[in-house]
Amino acid sequence: MSKLGEIGSRLYSGDVSIDFVGRRNTWYLVSLAIVLVAVAALVLRGLNFGIEFRGGVEFRSQIVNPSSNVQTVQEAVVGTEIEAAANPVVVSSGEDTIRVQTEPLSLDQRDVVQQAILGAGATEVSPSSIGPSWGQTVANKALLGLFVFVVLVLLFIWAYFREWRMSAAAIVALAHDLVITVGVYSLSGFEVTPATVTGLLTILGYSLYDTVVVFDKVRENTRGIVTSTRRTYADAANVAVNQTLVRSINTSIAALLPVGAILYVGAFQLGSGPLKDLALALFVGMATGTFSSIFIATPLLAQLKMREPAMRAQAKRVASRRVQMQRETERSSVAEPAPAGAGAVSSPAGATAAGRHVQRPTATSSSGRAQPKRQTRSKRGKST
Repeated sequence: MSKLGEIGSRLYSGDVSIDFVGRRNTWYLVSLAIVLVAVAALVLRGLNFGIEFRGGVEFRSQIVNPSSNVQTVQEAVVGTEIEAAANPVVVSSGEDTIRVQTEPLSLDQRDVVQQAILGAGATEVSPSSIGPSWGQTVANKALLGLFVFVVLVLLFIWAYFREWRMSAAAIVALAHDLVITVGVYSLSGFEVTPATVTGLLTILGYSLYDTVVVFDKVRENTRGIVTSTRRTYADAANVAVNQTLVRSINTSIAALLPVGAILYVGAFQLGSGPLKDLALALFVGMATGTFSSIFIATPLLAQLKMREPAMRAQAKRVASRRVQMQRETERSSVAEPAPAGAGAVSSPAGATAAGRHVQRPTATSSSGRAQPKRQTRSKRGKST
């Protein structure tokens, strides 16, 4: 058995247990710090929206060795002294393409910029205009999809588990994952494109799947917990997290490896493009989804559940039983007799506690008559 498999077996059987629920305040503080950094980045730096959202003109230029000519092309575009092209976004894409994005331009201004790019060494330039209304439509559709998804999540979890607290904990975990993922986009400066929106909606499903798997184990472990005096709801929920921990780690690693490879190819091999935008959202979202399902969703569920009067009363019974068992253990250890022969000297046969010799009774037969004494071997056969 592998080392990880052995750890998983011990976690499932309860031989080893990590107190995820009991240390929930620590996980809350860690998540709060990460979320605050993400929100601060969004407020101070904002998002780098792609041309699909802000509108403008994009020039796709065929050029040899694009990575080394980015600066040359940018200086050529700025040199046109067109106000709308004063701050162009110039990035290499693939092995022979440079993308130049500017604000909306007139037809004459577009021709001027196109000639400037050709003069910087490009062999072919293909301009395309994108209006901001299209990006606004994409954003509105994404918000509508997010709203519908959240409503369906609430209804699904409530119908499946019959527990609104699980729905609330799952929604908090989803919001946690979204805020952190968007914050990473702000910190990294990656463009927010329609592919990014697709990735964000995809990670919601992944995060929900991981959370539902843990919640299903929680429901199994807490069935009939109200009448139990062995462990509380929080204890049973913590056991469920430990039992699904290795599964969550294995699933996350198996999903992150290919997505990480796509991210590397999209960011460092192909340059700017929808592949990179999609992969970053998936990679960050999957990692945060695994974290939230273990450290946020289940501890929050246990905290909400332990506020119920029935669960508080059951927790008191569990605590009372544990105290009683501890007292019985201490009592039995005190009353346990000392081992035989420890510190005592054995008395000789036939001696009483006072040291007086007691004569043993003479054996009699079953009829009550005294048995004759046995003579020594030297006196046998001699008359007295």
